[in-house]
Amino acid sequence: MATVNLNKVVKAYGDVEIVHGIDLDVKDEDFVVLLGPSGCGKSTTLRMVAGLEDITGGEIKIGDRVVNDVAPKDRKIAMVFQNYALYPHMTVAQNMAFGLKLQKMPKPEIQKKVDEVAKILELGPLLDRRPAALSGGQRQRVAMGRAMVRTPEVFLFDEPLSNLDAKLRTHMRLEIQKLHQQLKTTTLYVTHDQIEAMTLADQIVILRDGYIEQIGSPKEVFANPNNIFVATFIGSPAMNLIPMKTKNAKNGLVLESDSIKIPLPEKENHQVQANMDVLVGIRPTDINLAQKDDGIAPEWKFDATVEVTELLGAEAILDLKVGAHEIMAQIEGKDMPERKTKIQITFNTEAFHVFDKVSEKSIF
Repeated sequence: MATVNLNKVVKAYGDVEIVHGIDLDVKDEDFVVLLGPSGCGKSTTLRMVAGLEDITGGEIKIGDRVVNDVAPKDRKIAMVFQNYALYPHMTVAQNMAFGLKLQKMPKPEIQKKVDEVAKILELGPLLDRRPAALSGGQRQRVAMGRAMVRTPEVFLFDEPLSNLDAKLRTHMRLEIQKLHQQLKTTTLYVTHDQIEAMTLADQIVILRDGYIEQIGSPKEVFANPNNIFVATFIGSPAMNLIPMKTKNAKNGLVLESDSIKIPLPEKENHQVQANMDVLVGIRPTDINLAQKDDGIAPEWKFDATVEVTELLGAEAILDLKVGAHEIMAQIEGKDMPERKTKIQITFNTEAFHVFDKVSEKSIF
């Protein structure tokens, strides 16, 4: 197994810099997900680790070895692409064995490795089939098997599930999780799908425009986003952002807009002061329907109009109008009100996030 270290890695095409001096340390056996929107540099970064893209500046190490000038085949990595890239005229067994044949590995050893990996991925009954006779999920497992037979030190996945339907993606996520728990191979995984990132990763690296915005566990980046970009990118539905102003009150600071006034909870080492223009972030799951006997004072309940509803089974998404603000709430499906209904809502103020309106950085 191996660590992967990126030290001030830069990628430029001519005068256009795509990746801007990023630093990243991947521990041995960790599953690290590079997450971000299209064009953020995540696939380019992965391809530089693989050696498929030359780096413009900086240093990449796999284990204790600097691999800047090492050919991809000598980096002890294996890559699974978005496109399965299977040879259509070869059987599953031949596709999996192809790379080992190029290494001139003895046939008995190749057969042994293919059989071992086929058993892990439950591909045994499919070994004599050609790709055209396989489903999308089966093809993806063959692509993974072709990588696994090489017993690499590092697995690299470039959006491997994006071609699959929703149900199959869920199944393959579970398969990849089981595979990592079994093999414990250091893994770098690229996706734009936050659900994949949250369910698979030990650490998530969130990129935007070639810069790393935040690195942390799924729990850390969800609960403590560094800035507005991370806060709104992680979580579905996205975090609500409400423009407000901070003001002094009898019992401390309050957050106030034209239709909402709420106390700022006590918290150590925050940077919120009076008379600041801020954006208050609250996740849809922290907005609740007010109840008569909930013990919440009337001044902390707010009138809202239900504009749009989305029933998702056990859960429902409400698009609410609160004064001039449009916000999303996520509640239990059985409690979903009708459209255009007048309701009252409450906020879980302990879960608030406050961002500086200018710098967009978290200050609470």
